[in-house]
Amino acid sequence: MNKIDSNSDRAKSLDIKLELKTKILELLPECNSDGDLNVAKLLELLSEESESGAVNKAERYEFNWAGKKAAVQLALSSSNATLRPNKEASVNWEQSGNLFIEGDNLEVLKLLQKSYHKSVKMIYIDPPYNTGKDFIYSDSFSETISNYLEQTHQLSADGKKTSTNVETSGRYHSNWLSMMYPRLRLARNMLSDDGVIVIHLDENENYHLRMLMNEIYGEDNFLGEICWDKGNPKGDSSKIAYQHESILVFSKDINTFKENNTISRPKENAEKMLSKAKSLYSKIGSSSIPAELKKLNDKYSLGLDLSEHKKTYAIEDVREEFKTWVSKQSYLSGGEAAYNKIDENGEVYRTVSMAWPNKKKAPDDYFIPLLHPVTQKSCPVPDRGWRNPPETMASLLSKGLVVFGEDESKQPERKYLLKENMYENVPSVLKFSGSDDALLKKMNISFDNPKPVDFASKLISYFTKENDLILDFFAGSGTTGHAALKLSQQSSRRFILVQLPEPIAGGGVISNTTTTRLKSVENVEVFGFKSFRLDETNIRPWDADFDNLEQMLQQAAQSIKSDRTSEDVLYEILLKYGYSLTTKVEEKTLNDKAVFVVASGALIACLEDEVTSEVVEDIAKLATEFGGIAPQIVFKDQAFADDTVKANAIQILKQTGISDVKSI
Repeated sequence: MNKIDSNSDRAKSLDIKLELKTKILELLPECNSDGDLNVAKLLELLSEESESGAVNKAERYEFNWAGKKAAVQLALSSSNATLRPNKEASVNWEQSGNLFIEGDNLEVLKLLQKSYHKSVKMIYIDPPYNTGKDFIYSDSFSETISNYLEQTHQLSADGKKTSTNVETSGRYHSNWLSMMYPRLRLARNMLSDDGVIVIHLDENENYHLRMLMNEIYGEDNFLGEICWDKGNPKGDSSKIAYQHESILVFSKDINTFKENNTISRPKENAEKMLSKAKSLYSKIGSSSIPAELKKLNDKYSLGLDLSEHKKTYAIEDVREEFKTWVSKQSYLSGGEAAYNKIDENGEVYRTVSMAWPNKKKAPDDYFIPLLHPVTQKSCPVPDRGWRNPPETMASLLSKGLVVFGEDESKQPERKYLLKENMYENVPSVLKFSGSDDALLKKMNISFDNPKPVDFASKLISYFTKENDLILDFFAGSGTTGHAALKLSQQSSRRFILVQLPEPIAGGGVISNTTTTRLKSVENVEVFGFKSFRLDETNIRPWDADFDNLEQMLQQAAQSIKSDRTSEDVLYEILLKYGYSLTTKVEEKTLNDKAVFVVASGALIACLEDEVTSEVVEDIAKLATEFGGIAPQIVFKDQAFADDTVKANAIQILKQTGISDVKSI
């Protein structure tokens, strides 16, 4: 006989409080706040008081969750971290305009605020979905760089995984929203005024993310929601089996966006359609034998004389054959399939109504009838008038862009030529069922549920042009970077990827997978990428340890940490001054001292020790070679032997017109 464990749930008495709470939530689901009973809401529902329809001034429409205030403050807090160059993991360091940054994306976004303010055309992210299980980003809302360093190992002192959600907490919307809010808020600052943010998500947080984006980006800037039809419903669902993901699209400023952009995509099959039409049109006047009859004659060696079965192609035959061909092409979009006609010149076209589009009646001169070219009788005019004024209608007629019926009984329509309309609007439903599992396997990469790179390429192409910058701060395996590199082979795009070094099954971290994938992309050596790692600042903090005064004073004399290189310090300076991390940097040697020349002389940094007056004079001379505005000059704080040498250095530079001199 088994003994009852006195500590087991079965041995304990009924938890009446929990039972009561469960029953209340079943009866009143509106009192459920992230799994807890909202007592204030319960009292409100039970209250017999009524304001008889009067407006309660305390009530207002707002989106709130537990932890929102802390999330807002976190977005506003500064960072004392830095980004250290990792040339070994980079490709084409000297020339590349692309970035891969390993580290917590919240800290990285803070560090990039000044250097990339309003520089990003498209933010494209696929954040961790809130499935009720663990997700890695667990902001502690204080000392975030220390939090990052702990997360890179992902294990607590007792060996347990660090995460925001634990298995017992259920699907906590608040935790997910608190994770997303500061990142989305900071990312918005980096978007250009005509930029867009595109976010993948599943059904669990669709509603909440839309509300969060309305708050941060503004409801008026919502450009739409794309349904990505994957063509494969979830097989393990006990509810509706989802076979799609949602993609939310917001602009930074919708008016500026509309001035500079259109949301369109090339008709992918237009060239194929034009080629088919050209092939068919070329048959006009030629003779042919029906294909099926010729096949039977050849297959069975019937020896039939088929000359009497020859058919001479006419324009009507071409039109019918092309229309039939178009109807059988299941892969054509709706916009493409509408172009199923061929005119007497062999041009592919479609017809569209020329009726006035508004509910209000058009001006009187928009009602002038068009005469049928054969019968010379008036054709019907749309009830609310023509779409265009008389001058435009006359122009369309002269160009042969008005299509009439066989007689005057049919209302004329506008002709649109396919060759002049090779682009179409991006629809709200995009079908793409491909998988990149085989591609990643070929790259020797293991990663669960990667976005297909071809699908990502399409989305990026819809919202960006040549030289535009794309930011993905949930980089994962690097699909966005891969897609941008592929597109760059036709029209150059640049990217910034950020990925936390999250451990993965079998060893290693995801950020290494990202780097491996980027290095495997065809022609990556041409466009390359610069790699950086998030770390604590290079500047030594002031640590007043009065129990060891001698050691404290020795440390105070050295402003830079001993394990940091001059390039580490240089890139921290670039971030503080607001230079991009891909700014051109040249290294020169003056009097045996290394000197960094940034942005063709806009900034000159000498981060060596024992800088002499001769070195300073050489720097002053170098500065004059670039012309224009006097550069900024930076030295290490302990570079000079004493204050006298430092003062002399400042005077030497002032004589050359350089007054912006700083030390670090």
